[in-house]
Amino acid sequence: MSTSAAAGNHTYKVVEVVGSSDKGSDEAVRNAIADASDSLHHLAWFEVVNQRGHIESGNVAHFQVTLKIGFRVEKK
Repeated sequence: MSTSAAAGNHTYKVVEVVGSSDKGSDEAVRNAIADASDSLHHLAWFEVVNQRGHIESGNVAHFQVTLKIGFRVEKK
């Protein structure tokens, strides 16, 4: 199957979520996607739109990553 055939003619809905982690931004992304997949189906892609963090006593306490997640709309 070619890449264009695999992509097909789909419609996507986009939601914005914020993931967090005290270990790093990669884990914050993974946490957000894992939690979103509990209630959303057919997740297809994500885009990091913002990163920020919280500082305590001169150290990074946790990371926050804002994602746009696209998921395929089911056809009836």
